Amino acid sequence: MKLPRIIFAALLVIIAAAACRQPKEAEYKPLEPDFTVLLYPQGQAVDAGIVENGQQVTLGPSEDNELRGDEKVNERGNVSNINDKARMDIYLPKNPNGLCIVNCPGGGYSIVSSINEGMCAAEWLTSQGVTVCNMFYRLPNHHRTVPLTDVQNAFRYCRAHAAEWGCSKVGVMGYSAGGHLAASASTLFVDDITRPDFSVLIYPVIDMDMAITHKGTRINLLGNNPSEELLEHYSLNKQVTDRTPVTFMALSSYDKTVDPENSFRYFDALRAHGIDCQMHVYPLGGHGWGFYHEPYSKDKLEQYREVFYTDLARFLKDQAE
Repeated sequence: MKLPRIIFAALLVIIAAAACRQPKEAEYKPLEPDFTVLLYPQGQAVDAGIVENGQQVTLGPSEDNELRGDEKVNERGNVSNINDKARMDIYLPKNPNGLCIVNCPGGGYSIVSSINEGMCAAEWLTSQGVTVCNMFYRLPNHHRTVPLTDVQNAFRYCRAHAAEWGCSKVGVMGYSAGGHLAASASTLFVDDITRPDFSVLIYPVIDMDMAITHKGTRINLLGNNPSEELLEHYSLNKQVTDRTPVTFMALSSYDKTVDPENSFRYFDALRAHGIDCQMHVYPLGGHGWGFYHEPYSKDKLEQYREVFYTDLARFLKDQAE
């Protein structure tokens, strides 16, 4: 079921005020998806997914996140209160290179950062020939299974349409808490359909250890007093296996929001299991630099912006080959 464009009117007004690395004088037109698909056409109170041509394509919502009412969008394009309208924005490149990415913006599991880690990511990725499925996943609100259920259903949808889109591989990409979600997809998959072919993690939250984790991410996902079993399960460095996909990681060395130790622990776990992996640590940027810088301000990644793009483009080219 396609979502009517009008639902995005307020969001597009906000996005239009932003810029994906555009000069102040330029009139920026936000990149719109080719189409949008509701993950749960009957809402999350009904255990039903997407059915196309009489065939079951995705599964139901598993559980309700207990959020109600309209979504909220702030002046930065951050979307909160996502519930029944959990959805996928699909962007189709002019010259597909065989890759599709399920893209998971961050936001501490309390918002979805839909511009710099969403729309602007899609703009760059499609320029590289990548088909993009941008996620507006349900926020957990302490219902820990909800975000991963949405991502796994996105994988089912993308796999079902991969041949139509000219895609032979479906990977996952995420940032900060969205990086935790992408790493969850990479380690907690349930079958070959939901297993990513490759993984891209940008300044991700990985470990639930209070000494290094992002506290808001942990609380929003697991609550205030999670059991040791849950902490272990969602510390994704401890869930790496020989089946974890090839991984690209990028972060800044002086990230004061998400301790770089999260990435280091995951990288060490990947190496211990013989997984092809690479990690790029830039001396500038801090946290949240995504795929653009705020309009009229300095790009936090500065001269390493193009280095990041070159590093990621090379990795994606390797996956396409």
